[in-house]
Amino acid sequence: MSQAEVVAMIEKAVGAQGEDLNWRQSIVDLMKALKLDSSLAARKQLAQELGYTGALDGSAEMNVWLHKQVMAKLAEGGGTVPASLKVA
Repeated sequence: MSQAEVVAMIEKAVGAQGEDLNWRQSIVDLMKALKLDSSLAARKQLAQELGYTGALDGSAEMNVWLHKQVMAKLAEGGGTVPASLKVA
């Protein structure tokens, strides 16, 4: 799936929720758009599972890295939220 198709899919999901989400820059808002737990604990766990090696402190560095990884996983998965992104 192309990046443009992923963006269109997320925009559709955001529109359906009726919230003003800054999902293009915010991992929290991206996760909300995808109906995933966006708490710090969930982001820490997801970062670990995806191989992040920095401090798991909710820093901008961690969040930016996580945002890129989630967008890549969406593209790989054809726009569906893969099970690997769903924190148990």
